Amino acid sequence: MKRSGWGIGLLALMIGAAGADAQTAANLAALRGLAPVSALSNSSSGKAALASNFTVTGGIQTGVIRQPTLLPFAEQQQQALRDAFITDGNLAQLADGLGTTLGAAYQARAHYLDRERFTSVPKSVAEVIAYANSTSGSDSSLGKYFFANGTSDGRKAVSDEAMTIFKDIGGAPDPFGRAYGRPAGAAGADAFGNSRPFQTEPTILPIMGPDYFNVPADNTVYNRGPIMNLTDSPSFPSGHTTYGYMGSLMLAILVPDRYPEMVVRAAEYGNDRIVLGAHYAMDVLGGRTLATYDLAHLLANDPAYMNRPLKDVAMTTATSEPQVQPTIGDFRAAVATARADLTKALEAACGDTVAACARQDNGRFSAPAMNEAFFASTLTYGLGIAHPETADTVEDVGALAPEAGNLLTAAFPKLSLEEANRILTETEGPGGGFLDNGSAFGVYSRLNLFAAAGRAAVLSRAKP
Repeated sequence: MKRSGWGIGLLALMIGAAGADAQTAANLAALRGLAPVSALSNSSSGKAALASNFTVTGGIQTGVIRQPTLLPFAEQQQQALRDAFITDGNLAQLADGLGTTLGAAYQARAHYLDRERFTSVPKSVAEVIAYANSTSGSDSSLGKYFFANGTSDGRKAVSDEAMTIFKDIGGAPDPFGRAYGRPAGAAGADAFGNSRPFQTEPTILPIMGPDYFNVPADNTVYNRGPIMNLTDSPSFPSGHTTYGYMGSLMLAILVPDRYPEMVVRAAEYGNDRIVLGAHYAMDVLGGRTLATYDLAHLLANDPAYMNRPLKDVAMTTATSEPQVQPTIGDFRAAVATARADLTKALEAACGDTVAACARQDNGRFSAPAMNEAFFASTLTYGLGIAHPETADTVEDVGALAPEAGNLLTAAFPKLSLEEANRILTETEGPGGGFLDNGSAFGVYSRLNLFAAAGRAAVLSRAKP
């Protein structure tokens, strides 16, 4: 795949459905789910959440707020710089969550040669990765411009049905630009809206060091260019985080022995966008929620998500000619095939069973208590309550979003969907967050997949 100036391939992986008259049912569901961000300025609690978003983001980026990160802050800054590139072709950069041994086995097969060329994992794995990334990538890209200025790409009008989303919720575009004194088109602001932290925060700490390709870089060249120019790329939701969670959860499902650690890798990847100065905490939470929602619907084989044509997806690898990825009509079955193929490849590379190799880890994800503490710190970022009506409630995941349980049953097939949803309900995080308005989408913002995966694994092992 020929890479753009962004250094990523997700734009080429977009499903051809985000035009003015072509928002799909899946696109519209994502926009409706994310829409509460556009109405936060209508209430005192929403305004407080917006203010907290600004303060927390700045505090994390400058190190004033000390998170329980997996690495010391200076080292985490360097990890954030390496994480600025997106290895969407094969998820290579996320594979360190698989552990020292399995991660090395995966990356021996799947790695990037340069910014444009990469080697492939087994074909079945590459196909589910491409389809999953294109699904969430389409929703994320559309959401960026929709919540910035009510368009699909900054200029092209969305459908009338999409525009009613603002009216229905009492929302308006550019919530961050309006709240943080950088409305769309103002001096120093994003031309389209929702200016990023490096455009709004009073201080952005510089980060210098080698990037993913070991080239000397800093966060400026990955925020303002020339490597990645985000000055006119709206902030919400975070596309990097959407990719990071979608990719990490795909690896978690394909390698269930590392499910909790892959959830932590996803959280780290999203959090690194805050450390870099590229995104707000709300952007990261929005990307996480969108990815988990989309993946659950894919795993449920929701008809709205199946057989969607990929727009001229050319996967250029070191070993094959560009090819158009096929559409997928049974994602759950495709994942099962990919899991079997990846298991064979990993076992051949590591010389033992996946379960045994998964335990061979002396990297930054090897301390369960540190993993738990870090993930917990990213669950809400302490932004406060924007929706008091859900703050003190336990939301029944099975009743609100029954497909959510597929996030666990796909990895732990001995569990029933009912058991999986009960685990998700029992482990869910605090309510009342800025997306948690009682909707079927909003409940995904409360899912604690780190805790849920641990319980699911225990229950699965206890079953015959």
